[in-house]
Amino acid sequence: MARSTMSARDAAEAAFKKTTTKPVEAAPVAARAPALPGGREQVTLRIDRDVLEHFQADGPGWQDRLNAALRRAAGLS
Repeated sequence: MARSTMSARDAAEAAFKKTTTKPVEAAPVAARAPALPGGREQVTLRIDRDVLEHFQADGPGWQDRLNAALRRAAGLS
């Protein structure tokens, strides 16, 4: 029979930790909020500088103009 390499003190500490440590609970899966009809979502999008300048040239509202162009290109309007 093999002898344990753990000292009595180490065995006692391990037993103490086992009985006094709160078990780690699995993290809950984050539920995504339901999308609102017509709602918008913030994303990061990399586009060419000239395309960005084209939509920004007419001033404020460039994001709405870009969104409208994307909708047309996707056949959504």
